[in-house]
Amino acid sequence: MSIHQEITINATPAAIYAVLTSSDDFAKMTGGRSADIAREVGGAVSMFGGDIRGRIVELVPNKRVVQAWRSQAWPEGVYSIVKFELTPEGKGTKLIFDQAGYPEGAETMLDGGWHQMYWKPMNAMFSG
Repeated sequence: MSIHQEITINATPAAIYAVLTSSDDFAKMTGGRSADIAREVGGAVSMFGGDIRGRIVELVPNKRVVQAWRSQAWPEGVYSIVKFELTPEGKGTKLIFDQAGYPEGAETMLDGGWHQMYWKPMNAMFSG
């Protein structure tokens, strides 16, 4: 089971990387929902007021963010690996997203959730 999405965001890779790795910027993007995002490999992440928790697996500044990630609604011990790859494209950034390993039956909700909770607010944040 995996999700693969590609989207173009009207911002630099550095700006998108900052949103994905900054507690304050991430909270701003999500309309003020609290976030606590470590800036080192192995550090903890908590987003959307604690609904999502995990660990930083890999950070390549302005290019890649990988997290072991889980919804609090999932069975205990179930984690997904989420990967954000950032590549300059024209005046924006091509974001290639992959998610692997989530509970059976969660794919439809997750697939649409990335658009609603990440890509739409991120595009809105950078459009104004």
